[in-house]
Amino acid sequence: MATPGTRAVPEMDSRSLAAFLAITFAITWGILGGYIFWSAPMITLFGALHGGHPLFFLATWAPAIAAFAVVSWHGGGDGLRAFLSRLTFWRCPAWGWALILVVIPLVYMAGSRIKGGPLLAPLPPEGAGPVVSLLLMMLFLGPVEEFGWRGVAQPLLQRRVAPLWAGAIIGTIWGLWHLPAFFLSGVVFAEWQFLPFFVGNVTLAILVTPIFNAARGSLLLPMLFHWQLINPFWPDAQPWDSWILVAVTAGVVWLLRDRMLTREGVVTDVIPPGLEHLK
Repeated sequence: MATPGTRAVPEMDSRSLAAFLAITFAITWGILGGYIFWSAPMITLFGALHGGHPLFFLATWAPAIAAFAVVSWHGGGDGLRAFLSRLTFWRCPAWGWALILVVIPLVYMAGSRIKGGPLLAPLPPEGAGPVVSLLLMMLFLGPVEEFGWRGVAQPLLQRRVAPLWAGAIIGTIWGLWHLPAFFLSGVVFAEWQFLPFFVGNVTLAILVTPIFNAARGSLLLPMLFHWQLINPFWPDAQPWDSWILVAVTAGVVWLLRDRMLTREGVVTDVIPPGLEHLK
C-alpha cells in the first residue's frame, strides 16, 4: 500500500524486462540490420553509417530509449523523475571510485604495453583539443546505454538471481546486442575481434555490478565507468585489455564474494520508492 502523499507505481516484473529488451534490440538491430542487408538503399536514403551519424547515435541510445519507455509506462512522469534521481547517487566506497578512476586506465595501459604500444593514445597533429572534443562526444554515446543496462535490467534481474549472475546475464546480452556492428565498415567495431570483445562485455558487466550495488543503484557511477571504457586518451589495447580485465574481475569477485553471491542488500528498485517529494 502506498504511504500518504505518494502515488502507487505498478510493480515492474519480468514482462518489463522483456519489453525493455524487445525495444532495445528492435531499434539497434533494425538500424544496423538495414545497413547490413540493404546497404545500398540505406546509404542512398541516409548516407553511409559512421560513428558520428545520427542513426549510429540512435542505435546506441536504444537501451536508454527502451528504459525511458518502460519506466514511463509504469510510473508516468513522476516515476521517470524518480528514476532519473538515481543520477544524483554519488556516494560509494573508495574501492568503487578507485576501480573507475585508476584500475580501468591501468588496464588499458598495461594491455597496450604488452602488445608494444604506448601508455596513452598518440595525439593528432592538432594537439589534445580534438581528443577532448571526442571525449565529450563519447559522453553522449556509450554512457547513455546505462539508463537501460544498469537502470532497468540490473535491478530486475537481481530480484531473481545473485549479483554475479545478473552481471553475467547482462554482459552476455550486451555483447550480443553489439554483434551487428562487427559486420559494418565505418565504425570502430569493424577493426576488433568479436570474441575478446564479448568476453570483455561479460567481464565489465560483472565488474561494475558491485559498484552499482554499493552506490545504492546509482546511474552516475556506471555511466562514469562506461565513459572510461571509451575514453579516447587510453590506447588501443585489444585483445589484451579483455584478458587483463578477466583477471581483475576474478579478483574483485573473490574479494567481494559475500556481496556478489548473495541477494541480501542488493538494489532491486528501478523506480526509487517514495514519490512524495515529486509532488
